[in-house]
Amino acid sequence: MMARMSSRRRLLCLAGLTAAGALLPSLARAQPDLSRPLGPTIAEAGSAFYRFERFALSSADGQRRYRVSLGIPRRSPPAAGHPAIVLLDGNAALAAIDEQQLQQLDAATPPLIVAIGYDTDLRFDVTARAYDYTPPLAAGQVDDEAARGRRGGGADGMLALIEQQVLPRVRGMAPVDADRLALWGHSYGGLFVLHTLFSGSSLFADYIAASPSLWWGRGVILQEEARFRAAAPVARRALWLMAGDSERRERPAAGTIRATPPGRAEMPPQALPELASRLRTVPGLTVELRILAGMSHGPMLPASLQLALRIAAGLVP
Repeated sequence: MMARMSSRRRLLCLAGLTAAGALLPSLARAQPDLSRPLGPTIAEAGSAFYRFERFALSSADGQRRYRVSLGIPRRSPPAAGHPAIVLLDGNAALAAIDEQQLQQLDAATPPLIVAIGYDTDLRFDVTARAYDYTPPLAAGQVDDEAARGRRGGGADGMLALIEQQVLPRVRGMAPVDADRLALWGHSYGGLFVLHTLFSGSSLFADYIAASPSLWWGRGVILQEEARFRAAAPVARRALWLMAGDSERRERPAAGTIRATPPGRAEMPPQALPELASRLRTVPGLTVELRILAGMSHGPMLPASLQLALRIAAGLVP
């Protein structure tokens, strides 16, 4: 996959910032609603291009229940198997996918869609994702989630669940090209994508982090990044970083706090571009940065997901 995509990526890389002003303009005005019911998704509505199957899993500690929806292309798989993309926040992700997008994927090499959601009728389980998607806490480090009545630090367990339970089940249901696996996440999910890459995982070929919560844990992910850059070169991998140009106000990462009105802190807009610049020095890692015009944090979920599905299908995003 990397060889096939490299020439496209060189053409697409515009020295840092790339705007996509025409993408989903109506979404730029939308506001996220974490309490919004899920409702019927493409998995229930049905598709001419995909069939959907579902299975359930539990976390190792029995505290979280997962609803995994697998979208299987109706066309025959390539000889090596289908490419595949793992989607975090699977309930909300499925709600953002429509038939037109699936038709576009069908015109290329449609990927398996592995949507890992929670067993809830809501789009998000904020308590469960706060634990599953955030990096481990160092000894003595204060858990940011405690102030919200939640726990953080369970990302390693989530990664183990994906590797040891989700993907083996998927491989038993459809042929998978192990060289064309992608991982997508938004916000806390984007943080999880970065943690997965920085942990040295070679499970995925494409790591797609949308609006990652770099501020979490006072910037603990930046410490992981420093260790990652200092380590040996990685196998050929691609990191796609995405954010909206209207995402201005964030919680602070270490060393990036600016004075703001009481109770608020701001992460400088250059935080993500600077991260991309540093990671471009890692041998074997291709880094693409996409800044989407007019997009704020919530609307970046469907906007980035549309691009991620195209990446998984081998299309220019």
